[in-house]
Amino acid sequence: MLLVRHGQSEFNAAFTLTRVDPGIPDPELTPVGRIQAEEAAGRLVGRGLRRIVASPYTRAIQTAQVIAGRLSLPISIDARVRERAAFHCDIGTPAPALARRFPDLDFAGLGDPWWHDHLSIGRAETEEELALRAADFRADMAALEDWRDVAVVTHWGFVRALTGRQAQHAEIVFHAPSA
Repeated sequence: MLLVRHGQSEFNAAFTLTRVDPGIPDPELTPVGRIQAEEAAGRLVGRGLRRIVASPYTRAIQTAQVIAGRLSLPISIDARVRERAAFHCDIGTPAPALARRFPDLDFAGLGDPWWHDHLSIGRAETEEELALRAADFRADMAALEDWRDVAVVTHWGFVRALTGRQAQHAEIVFHAPSA
């Protein structure tokens, strides 16, 4: 499968400048992030992809929509490929609000909340919790015959959990789920 980190978000742009959490929940892509998503879509042309799996965070959905539009691919949402919850940007949008904003996508399988609600519970998602979530997703993908034909639009922490790699915005990383 091809892991695609989302393009630059409003959170990423602000955090890069200050190294302080700017307090932006579920941020959108910046104009730079949209360009990065377009460039990623261009790099995915001709790869034989058949579908996209995307995180329910807005920045990942917007990146997936750019790619899907360019490649005419369906998008499915899977909360397991979300970011490791540690900052305000990792506060998600409830499924009904996502469904209103992105009516062409199915959010019915999401819980409430579908993200690790680190602010309410008073702790970030642990590395162990992230690793278990990544292992669950990896096992499900390994059982599918079409795993080679899937792009997964995800986040820095999830790519790192699967591969050990620290992906840049809109970077594409191949990952065999049996690895």
